[in-house]
Amino acid sequence: MSSFLEYALLMSLLSARLFGEVARPTDSKSMKVVKLFSELPLAKKKETYEWYPDHHTYSGLYEHQDVMDEQKQLKKLLEKGKPKKGEGKRAAKKK
Repeated sequence: MSSFLEYALLMSLLSARLFGEVARPTDSKSMKVVKLFSELPLAKKKETYEWYPDHHTYSGLYEHQDVMDEQKQLKKLLEKGKPKKGEGKRAAKKK
């Protein structure tokens, strides 16, 4: 009879571990922690991620040809580039 009770106890512990329940008896403070970890994280709750609008990484404006040409022109104006012949470091030292 005692072997049957041991077997039933072991099976209940095993089923609790398999199905994510608390396997051993715990006090109320520990059960609070278990309850917190069993809930969905805040970031995965539907109320949280539907609160904010979708963040589009690219807008349709940057794909427009006029905007792309403007960006190329600005980049060309702002980049440093090589000095012209006769305007380098050595030419500046001789003057």
